[in-house]
Amino acid sequence: MALTDQQLERYSRHITLKEIGVRGQKKLLAAKVLIIGAGGLGAPAAMYLAAAGLGTIGIADCDNVELSNLQRQIIHATNDVGKTKVQSAAETIKALNPDVEVITYREYVNSKNIAAMIADYDFIIDGADNFPTKFLINDACVLGHKPFCHAGILRFEGQLMTYVPDEGPCYRCIFEAPPPKDAVPSCREAGVIGAMAGIIGTMQALEAVKYITGQGELLTGSMLVFDGLKMNWRKVRLPERNHNCPICGDNPTITVLADEEQKACLLIVPAI
Repeated sequence: MALTDQQLERYSRHITLKEIGVRGQKKLLAAKVLIIGAGGLGAPAAMYLAAAGLGTIGIADCDNVELSNLQRQIIHATNDVGKTKVQSAAETIKALNPDVEVITYREYVNSKNIAAMIADYDFIIDGADNFPTKFLINDACVLGHKPFCHAGILRFEGQLMTYVPDEGPCYRCIFEAPPPKDAVPSCREAGVIGAMAGIIGTMQALEAVKYITGQGELLTGSMLVFDGLKMNWRKVRLPERNHNCPICGDNPTITVLADEEQKACLLIVPAI
């Protein structure tokens, strides 16, 4: 597949990079990434993947655009209020880059549909805003041998890690189960600075680009934590794969997908 003159111009700043070049750009144009959640994290991730020339972007979200979303969900505009988020996101992506094919899933991601949803994608981005869905994404990706990038934001803080099959701990290795219901406030309750979504969501897009092009070091085995008030980054080395992990351990107890309610958490829980 030869790049067109327009593509050579559009992606010229990528092509100039020795780590990307024409070969890497072709990999991006052939790749497929699924973004679960077209909200604070998914919005900037989708925008930068579209700008990068990611060939196929899947977007899963069952909500409509609300006015309160616009403070951080930059893929949506004022005129989109009332539209489905997947429609709004698809329109913005196509306007930004017609090279990109957009596949939309206007449905609530659950244990019945997620395995089929992720099957054709090369990389998954966790843009979910609740713990049960984050654990479900992890479980589906572990069982389906799919790499994914987890992230969470709250107030002025954010964090992210990447799971690649057989290369490091999964989300359950670190956080065994969802926390008790209402133990951790949501963004609606506690607030979140809008730019934090952009910072962390864009880094999820970067992890996807690095994975697809095979360049750089991924956040496998590490969690990157950002305090926006203090402008402090911490790269926390995670324990190696937990041999007692209920899904990727030596004797897994989770062998089929299930919708999990929030319950007692045995380890420290992340912010979302």
